[in-house]
Amino acid sequence: MSTVEDAQGSAAADAEVLVRTEGALGWITLNRPRALNALNVGMIRVVHAALDAWRDDSDVEIVYIDGAGERGLCAGGDVRELHRQITAGRSADTVEFFREEYAMNAAIAEYPKPIVAIADGITMGGGIGVAGHAAIRVVTERSQLAMPEVRIGFTPDVGGTWLLGRAPGRLGEFLALTAGTMNGSDALYAGFADFWVPSERLDALRDALAHRADPTGPSEIVMLFDETPDPSPLSMQRAWIDEAFSAGTVPEIIADLRAVASSGAVEGEETPQPLGPTAADTADLLESLAPTALVVTLDAVREARAMESVRDALAGEYRRVLWFVHHHPDLVEGIRAQLVDKDRDPHWDPQTLADLAPDAGADARDYVPPIPLWS
Repeated sequence: MSTVEDAQGSAAADAEVLVRTEGALGWITLNRPRALNALNVGMIRVVHAALDAWRDDSDVEIVYIDGAGERGLCAGGDVRELHRQITAGRSADTVEFFREEYAMNAAIAEYPKPIVAIADGITMGGGIGVAGHAAIRVVTERSQLAMPEVRIGFTPDVGGTWLLGRAPGRLGEFLALTAGTMNGSDALYAGFADFWVPSERLDALRDALAHRADPTGPSEIVMLFDETPDPSPLSMQRAWIDEAFSAGTVPEIIADLRAVASSGAVEGEETPQPLGPTAADTADLLESLAPTALVVTLDAVREARAMESVRDALAGEYRRVLWFVHHHPDLVEGIRAQLVDKDRDPHWDPQTLADLAPDAGADARDYVPPIPLWS
């Protein structure tokens, strides 16, 4: 194994991102295991710089991205730092973070060489932005994937709306509005992953990608390690999810969920007891979350469904994200309640959907950021 200089001129074992080569691989490891490899702007710059360095390097044929530790690839962005920036009036730092993160997401989506991303363990928020746009996306029996932003009064980003908008039926709306967590088989079913490989075989997979002199491509190599997981629990909920989440507005979705629950219809036809949340559970959950975040998120997923590229989706997300940063208190309040004070008692503005106009998402959709995303 040889090492290459990362953007900070170091490949030390205690660096927050490890960048090295092994055989045909350019290997990137997110290396903040105590923070579940949460991304900060320095890590983003290192990843992006490595991708730039290997773009025209003939010795690197495949890029391999994983996370240090056994808990997960990446739990998301460093939202505590985001909270500090906004409350301290350092919005310029916040804008810089999102611009650099989205540029990295686009680089992964558009990369000319195959990127293999290992979404082992927790892979959420910003972790989806790293793994979800790779050419070859691998999950395991430990995988937990989600776009959980609504739980902090925010909206999915990092190109997540592109993936959500292309999930089967209305699963995109369901996963976005409930912050639902997918296991590995769910991720395959929803289009967030391509292969299911047991975690105990990941080292062997990486070694094969790095050293196998086989003329077949990396997808064929990964297929040698791929196994068929148990059926997706999420797939068994499609009937009532599609029925309710096709409604036009969030209040109408909740009303349809209540109707499904009261009708006595079977919500999971393959099993006598549904696997996962019921329609009634889901209605209760939506009524507890930030009304503004729900309305903005529903609008974002549906806009992204009609878009033509990840880059377009990122631009739509950027408008909405900076609208929250500059003009709405729920993001700061949600982070405070969930991650800073941890009282789990957020005071949303407004507190209920009844006090929010159904088309409230338009303000966020039409927001003009002070600094363009792409320069």
